[in-house]
Amino acid sequence: MTGKTFEPGRGYDKADLDEVSDHPEATDEELAQAKPFAEVFPELMESIRRGRGRPKSAAAKQAVTLRLDPETVERFKAEGSDWRTRMSEVLRRSRG
Repeated sequence: MTGKTFEPGRGYDKADLDEVSDHPEATDEELAQAKPFAEVFPELMESIRRGRGRPKSAAAKQAVTLRLDPETVERFKAEGSDWRTRMSEVLRRSRG
């Protein structure tokens, strides 16, 4: 390891550092034989590409800025933490 020194409390102990510090760097020949990660581990690569979190919705909601009377907002908030959902339902029903 070039330019690295052991510092206690940095996640590894001295024995860990000593164990890996004598591994030689890859040669040009070894690097030429290397294969892309996606080719060696296609299933793992696909799981990484898929991403994380909630799946995309076919009818994604749109963020908007809307100025409302404070009394209107307070009335919805007073009925619970799902006030935005309830407000959306009222607006949807009003379309008629």
